[in-house]
This record gives sequence, structure tokens and C-alpha cells, in this order.
Amino acid sequence: MDFSIVYLGRRFLYRAGDFFHHWYVDGSRVFGRRFMSMMTSADQSLAVAITFRHFFEPLYKDYTVIGRILGVIFRTFRIAIGGVIYLFIAAVFVAIYLIWLAIPAVIIFYALKHL
Repeated sequence: MDFSIVYLGRRFLYRAGDFFHHWYVDGSRVFGRRFMSMMTSADQSLAVAITFRHFFEPLYKDYTVIGRILGVIFRTFRIAIGGVIYLFIAAVFVAIYLIWLAIPAVIIFYALKHL
């Protein structure tokens, strides 16, 4: 009888540890990969990295003074808008991630409170 209670206790602790490892470690990896995937697809649409790379080149190969000035101005606005969109995406992901991290703690807290 003693053996089965000890076994069940160990299995319970093992499964609880396995759950928290899966929830926090593996889930964080999934969130990180999804975040990087979202940022990559946003960069494919907004092309901020390419805009940085060609920042001082003239816009549409217009090598006049006006073309060079307008190229820097337009690219500055494009980078600023892209940065705001990147910050918004990052803020949404951080908020969702923090809520997701708090779910087990909130459930345990309410379960212990109502015992």
C-alpha cells in the first residue's frame, strides 16, 4: 500500500513538473518563433531593412539634388512608420505572452483561495 501512494505521488510531481516545463519552456520557444516569423513577414511587407541599406541612395535612380534629398526624406518617413508598426507588433506579442505566462499562476491562486 505504501508503495502505490509513493508511486502516485512521484508520478503526480513528475507530471506537474512536465506540465510547467511544457507550458513555460516549450511554449516560450513557440512564442519566440511566432514573434520572429511575424516580424519577418512584416519586414517583407514594409522593407525597413532594405530601406536602411539604401538610405542615402537616390529615390528611383534620380541622381539630381532633388532626387537625393527626397530619397532621404521619404525613406526616413518609411523607417519611422515601419518602426511604429514594429513596436505595435512587439507590444501586442509581449502583452499576449505575459497574459499567457500568468494563466497557470492565476488558476493555482484561485484554486488555493477557494479551498
